[in-house]
Amino acid sequence: MSRHPLANIHPEAKIGNNVTIEAFATIQRDVVIDDGCWIGPNAIIWDGSRLGKNVKIYPGASVSSIPQDLKFAGEKTETHIGDNSVIREYVTISRGTTDKMKTVIGKNCLLMAYVHVAHDCVIGNHCILVNSVQVAGHVTIDDWAIIGGASALHQFVKVGAHVMVSGGSLVRKDVPPYTKAAREPLAYAGVNSVGLRRRGFSSEKISEIQEIYRYIFLKGLNNLKALDVIRNSVPESQERDYIINFIQSSERGIMKGYGSAD
Repeated sequence: MSRHPLANIHPEAKIGNNVTIEAFATIQRDVVIDDGCWIGPNAIIWDGSRLGKNVKIYPGASVSSIPQDLKFAGEKTETHIGDNSVIREYVTISRGTTDKMKTVIGKNCLLMAYVHVAHDCVIGNHCILVNSVQVAGHVTIDDWAIIGGASALHQFVKVGAHVMVSGGSLVRKDVPPYTKAAREPLAYAGVNSVGLRRRGFSSEKISEIQEIYRYIFLKGLNNLKALDVIRNSVPESQERDYIINFIQSSERGIMKGYGSAD
């Protein structure tokens, strides 16, 4: 471990090999930091932090602070950050409450400067949260999602995999997988075909996803009827079933199609 003499590290913190801790960083007692991590100056790693391999925490970031939840009563909870994730300047991440007992950031994620992730959120792998994104408590974001800068996500919202949310968006409803979301109020703006191609989806698979969302957003059907039609007309596949299950399990309801009444 490379420890700057001005770093404040609790002697009982568990720190792996080849970890660098810069000046004025603070590492509290109940912390686990795996191999290859870098903790920048003035970052604070609070009790309950569990950092995977090669995580980078930039100056001023606060990881696993006490939740901003008046119901929190000091219970022992955690924050997990997966391998190779990058937490940029002044990001704040709150640890869990009794709901999930932990907040989770997946592997290979990038949280840009001034992002806030509240308690009990679960963010998947390969996600990007652009500058100043604000994520309220209990939000779920699946793999490969990109949330545009200065967007705000309402508590308990769910965002599907491979979603692209436009910058400055107010996300009050669930955003189904593979879609783009934009405008105010937030609405369907097409399938994220560029992102899907970059991640190896075939043209045929993208066309299948586009056809599914035509039934959901563009043909004037309510969600129940649209899902029935999809089951009967679109061949079974992993992507089809994921979309159906996401919409069926939505508690807040999904975003509207463009031009639909809120």
